Amino acid sequence: MTLLLTALNLRGAVSSVGPVLRDVQLDLGMSDSVAGVLTMLPAIAFGLVGLLTARIGRRLGTERALIVALASIGVGLLVRVLVPGVGLLLVTSLLALIGIAIANVLVPVAVKSWFPEDVGKMTGWYSTALTFGVAVPAATTVPIAEAFGGWRVGLGVWALPALLALLPWALIARSRRDRRGPGPRAADGAGSGASVTAATASPPAATASPSAATASPSAATAPVAVHRQLRAWALTVFFGLQALEAYTTMGWLPAILQDAGVAPTEAGVMLAVTMGLGAPISLIIPRLAARSPDQRPWVVGLTAMSVAAYVGLIVAPGSAPWVWSVLLGLGLGAFPLALVLIGLRAETSAGTVALSSLVQGVGYLIAAAGPVTIGVLHERTGGWVLPLLVLMGLLVPKFIAGLIAAAPGTVDGPRSEPDADQDDDAVWNG
Repeated sequence: MTLLLTALNLRGAVSSVGPVLRDVQLDLGMSDSVAGVLTMLPAIAFGLVGLLTARIGRRLGTERALIVALASIGVGLLVRVLVPGVGLLLVTSLLALIGIAIANVLVPVAVKSWFPEDVGKMTGWYSTALTFGVAVPAATTVPIAEAFGGWRVGLGVWALPALLALLPWALIARSRRDRRGPGPRAADGAGSGASVTAATASPPAATASPSAATASPSAATAPVAVHRQLRAWALTVFFGLQALEAYTTMGWLPAILQDAGVAPTEAGVMLAVTMGLGAPISLIIPRLAARSPDQRPWVVGLTAMSVAAYVGLIVAPGSAPWVWSVLLGLGLGAFPLALVLIGLRAETSAGTVALSSLVQGVGYLIAAAGPVTIGVLHERTGGWVLPLLVLMGLLVPKFIAGLIAAAPGTVDGPRSEPDADQDDDAVWNG
């Protein structure tokens, strides 16, 4: 439940802005260019901060880092609706996004550490909670704003779930501190050259998995330079390109459909269907994919769905827009697949946090270029054929990278062991 409460707070700061963005602009005198910066901040923050999160995890430990992340989200969301100017709005929004970026990386680590035998199942629930965390703020921010006096209340209300989610993490951290008693903080990775292990990232004894408790110490503490592994970079490319598709879909699918003759309201509903498919897909794919050591068939199937969607949108966008929207939503099931691969492709907590930091850090930076690039191509050509061809072409490297990442094996298993003289800190350098 703690992980699900956390996941519910990892997208609301983003999805709540769009519905009231025009009101924010009118009230604060925000130009369209500054509004564009505001909409680009999430992917950039997720990427840059994600690359640093492994070091934050080393310094604070998983639980304390997540407490800091949720506090950053809650305070950022609350303060940004109280500030008078555009500059402070951007700064406080960035504060909230930094917290989300930290949690993005560390929640998969907690899943791996707390539920090592149920990574697929728990990733399914976690990614489903993420989906609801997108949909609920997007759907309810405007009604809340209209009912309670404006956009400031509509946006500020989403600080409350983040602050509430702090409570269980604070109890977990306190319970661990009470059990450990006074002494050095090396167990939490605060010391110089320390590594986080499966033991240090686990929850209180009452909820820890027996298999985690009996894991081999040597396996848990073995350092690994994740950034030197082809499989890790393949998963990074796969994650980045699927995120690029998702951001582009959220930004441009309604316009593509409207230009094909679909009514604006219906186009909006189709986007909701496309993104809403993420909830059932997130429950199904991670659980089924984790049953096998080889997830390549899922990469093949999901890529085929995306190809069919893009072909339909290019050849006959107005003839069966519902079909293309559903196929596109199914293809975006690559997101929960990528999340579960982060847990499955690392054996240790240290390997998981290093892999998650690399994959999400670089991946979101890749994704940030998507909506802008597609918008420029549309503006230059006056149509959607070339932008859609580019998106379909990107399925090739995504497919190849997915096959490499989904093949059996790990980035920190026996075949990935580094040389004996390798610095232990390499595990944190992503």
